[in-house]
Amino acid sequence: MNDDWRVNVTCPTGDLAERFGKALGSGSVSHGLRDDAAERVIVSVDGTQLFIYAGTREQAEQAAAAVASLAQADGAQVTTKLCRWHPVSEEWVDPDLPLPGSEAAVAAEHAEAVERDRAAAAQHHYAEYEVRVGTGSRRETLTLAAALANEGISCLRRWRYLLIGAADEDSAQDIAARVRALAGEGVTVEVQATPAAVAAALPPNPFAVFGGLGG
Repeated sequence: MNDDWRVNVTCPTGDLAERFGKALGSGSVSHGLRDDAAERVIVSVDGTQLFIYAGTREQAEQAAAAVASLAQADGAQVTTKLCRWHPVSEEWVDPDLPLPGSEAAVAAEHAEAVERDRAAAAQHHYAEYEVRVGTGSRRETLTLAAALANEGISCLRRWRYLLIGAADEDSAQDIAARVRALAGEGVTVEVQATPAAVAAALPPNPFAVFGGLGG
């Protein structure tokens, strides 16, 4: 199914892109996104570019608005472009371009997938740790996600990235080892404490930031 939406944000300098990425990752940015674990968006920083990946158009637009507010507060000029993945041509296209098949069927399938994501993420709603995985292609991500599911490991998928919640650091390291065993070369696997663990008084941060993996 098509659940990949992307916002390309072009910044004047790489330093500014890095700074915006860190601000999003810190959880200090105002946004209209839900804080549910299954509603996470992923931000990849690569040079002067921020690539924001979301499960729905609404999420992508809200994340783009958060970046726009950062730029406005900084007095910086950035450009943004919304697009979505086309499952047949396998490329990023205009978000209003009709997809093949019934739009109603696509919407229904997406709604079912969202419910599955929420159910899978419920057990790790306030995960203390998470495993962040970056792959070389969307196809590789799909294959790895399926392999993890066969191992009983639930994950949240966004384009070339996976997020896996864990209750503690030992569990996260164990999951990371299993991911590395299943994944091919070129896959990055990192274990990080979640914002909920770092600052329990703050709400979960919907932004998961990756660096240097490109779009």
